[in-house]
Amino acid sequence: MFAVVSYHPHQQKVGSFLRYASSGDAWQKVDTAQANRLLSRHHPQYLFKSKQFDAEFHAVNMSDVVKHHRPEQRLKALLAAKPQDEIEQKLHKLITILVQFGVNCDFLGLTGSMLIGQQKKGSDIDLVVYGRQAFHQTRDAVKQAVASGLFDELDLSLMKDNFNRRGGDLNFDDFAWHESRKFNKAAIDGTKFDIGMVCLPDELEHDHHHYIKQGVSTVKAVVLDDHRAFDFPARYLIDNEMTPEVVSFTHTYVGQAIAGETIEVSGAIECDSASGQRRLVVGSTREAIGEYIKVCR
Repeated sequence: MFAVVSYHPHQQKVGSFLRYASSGDAWQKVDTAQANRLLSRHHPQYLFKSKQFDAEFHAVNMSDVVKHHRPEQRLKALLAAKPQDEIEQKLHKLITILVQFGVNCDFLGLTGSMLIGQQKKGSDIDLVVYGRQAFHQTRDAVKQAVASGLFDELDLSLMKDNFNRRGGDLNFDDFAWHESRKFNKAAIDGTKFDIGMVCLPDELEHDHHHYIKQGVSTVKAVVLDDHRAFDFPARYLIDNEMTPEVVSFTHTYVGQAIAGETIEVSGAIECDSASGQRRLVVGSTREAIGEYIKVCR
């Protein structure tokens, strides 16, 4: 099972990344290295080298798609049915609280393990929110619900679990400080939940640029524009003539900085072959080893 990771087709293929592999009668979650190794050995047709982005990811021909799991349909189905386990009970409670604080369910979907019915007792609840406005309204609802005591901020155990999955090159204290002010994660009755944004069609910038990698760089600069900080990829405009844009392809660094803050960024320099415009890219792999964005405090 592949997660769709791109809004646009790539040579008529779906830009994606392998997330679950069949293991007998269940599905096993795989990380980047495991996914690449498995496909290289058994299904090399899904390995993809993008000339446009000078990057490697996975891509699936439409003719190979057997089932498309749709987050919005899955959420509606679960909310219309009686909860079958503890996680589904918490999902019902979570959505009820969000609605109480003004969230419109029509803009929500369910992804992660619950999308494919593979949740376990310790699973997270992963929500997607369609549209930038709806997403920030949902973030605000999470913030209000935390202040009201209906949701909890991540405790040390949940934050460390989050860090072990996504911490990358930040130390724990830096990671936790950045995460605690995003309000895209919280806990309900001891279960972590996460909200991620999916842009609506009219919010997308059609990226037909061809990028060439030009080494790595670490810069310090002031954030000038953060309005696409929670997009995928996340984008920040910074006060740096050589690389005026920072782009992050890993969820760790969405919402990482606010306009006016000074950040330190380490990533790959990419150059637009047509215009010569450079940008700094964080997240050449999901784990983004050696790459980071952090606020200079």
